[in-house]
Amino acid sequence: MSLLGSLATKIAARLDDRTPVFYAADMVAFTLRGGKWHVLVIQRGWNPHKGKLALPGGHVEPDETAQEAAVRELAEETGVAVPAGAFVRQVGVFDAPGRDARGRYVSVAYAVVLPEEAPDPVAADDAAAAEWMPVRVAVKVARAGGFAFDHDRMLSAAIVACNLPRTLRTELDLREEP
Repeated sequence: MSLLGSLATKIAARLDDRTPVFYAADMVAFTLRGGKWHVLVIQRGWNPHKGKLALPGGHVEPDETAQEAAVRELAEETGVAVPAGAFVRQVGVFDAPGRDARGRYVSVAYAVVLPEEAPDPVAADDAAAAEWMPVRVAVKVARAGGFAFDHDRMLSAAIVACNLPRTLRTELDLREEP
């Protein structure tokens, strides 16, 4: 075997030994309901974390951006669409090893503030239930360990990134993480 062939074989073997990294996107959607801030949450219908609350999200397809995936997953899991022209902002990359029992996942989280007339969600795809939950309640659930994965951190980051009222951020004791 030639030197080049031997090197190619060694490189291929190393690549085969690497742990695959999965690319995902999540969406934190806010709206006002009755003058109070709400966040759209789902109840997971599948393991891991079956029955826990989560933010809509999933795998990024090969032909889409992470933002497109987050918008798509929101619609697939809840029936709630992001209106054309809405400002969707990235709130962070969540990539801690071990954050997902299924393997090595890197997730890009996005947030959007939807109009007050945003529709009621309808659970679909892998969501067993979906609802607009008051942000104050969602934060309490998150602090009690009721969210799947690290979605509690995504929620906190989105509240800060969307600049929800300072009174709400102070009351919930939310600050930007260093």
